[in-house]
Amino acid sequence: MNWLTKLPGFQRTPYGFEWRVLRMLPQVLLAGTVLPAAMAVLARFLFVQGSAAEIERHIQTFDFVMIGLVVFVWTALLTVAIACVIVWLMKGPAYVADGYPVSHSDQPKV
Repeated sequence: MNWLTKLPGFQRTPYGFEWRVLRMLPQVLLAGTVLPAAMAVLARFLFVQGSAAEIERHIQTFDFVMIGLVVFVWTALLTVAIACVIVWLMKGPAYVADGYPVSHSDQPKV
């Protein structure tokens, strides 16, 4: 029995928006990682008022916010990538499911 029998007469749907989004993901991933890291480095030069302990606390808080932002961007991109792959697979060829004879298909039991 051939498990991957394609459904006869099925026309594939052309690829569209999901491919554009998938191609855009590496740039968004890079920007979503580099920009918060650059902002965290820049914060060391901008937080200059207050005592040394206050400056250190503000920088550490800002670093935690930037780490949270990077993790958020990564998880959002992973979710979008999974959705694009699902759409891509759904647009692929259709396969025959349950392509075997059923003994009671003509006279179902009531």
